[in-house]
Amino acid sequence: MARFVLVHGGFVDSTYWGETRAALEVSGHEVVLAELPSTGPDPAALGGLADDVAEVRRLLDGGDGRAVLVGHSYGGLVLTEIADHPGIACSVYVSAFWPARGQGITDMLPELLDWMQVHPGGAAVGTSGDPEVTRRGLAADLDAERWRPWHDALGYSSLADFAHRAIAPDRRHPVTYLICQRDAALVPSLQEGMAARADRVARIDTSHSPMLVDPRGLARLLEEAASAAGPAEAAGARGRPGAAV
Repeated sequence: MARFVLVHGGFVDSTYWGETRAALEVSGHEVVLAELPSTGPDPAALGGLADDVAEVRRLLDGGDGRAVLVGHSYGGLVLTEIADHPGIACSVYVSAFWPARGQGITDMLPELLDWMQVHPGGAAVGTSGDPEVTRRGLAADLDAERWRPWHDALGYSSLADFAHRAIAPDRRHPVTYLICQRDAALVPSLQEGMAARADRVARIDTSHSPMLVDPRGLARLLEEAASAAGPAEAAGARGRPGAAV
């Protein structure tokens, strides 16, 4: 059985992993959810990427054995900056930003999407108040009634993180990139470009939010990624030289 550390994206908290977490736990896996300080309901109280990295590092340091580290959307930046951590057996990018060294989100996404809005204070990015606009961008394949509570729970993300230039240390573990094939936020062509650097590529036929649309299917793909890393890979993860990310 594997230990999964699930890292959420921007504008949300860990609750959207709920059904995926349950599916993994039913199969006997241990699941730990990260709560990133760079997102939250108060735009004046947000941390930044360094705080997010410190939080995920804390979760990895506190575990028994190596973990399968999973990042969705913005969470991919956290995975990228912690890639040399010896406690990672493998990483899984779920429609996630995977910048090359020296690259930032703004290089991959030069303009904010139509459902994003800069907070008047200028330090945070929020989302449109129109639930149909956010649904089209984030979960077009989820019906409007089911999407509404998720829309109402959307918060803010630190704007500075969008301009951060990745340090991207050499990784010491294999990576799976999971492409969401009906994604309107990180379009499939952008995902394919990032996935070209992965050791393994998988696909799921959903929007940007597979944990809401098909949580059990997502859980199966995460299990497959963990299995693909293999026990020998995990056993050598602390010591072998890394490949540049």
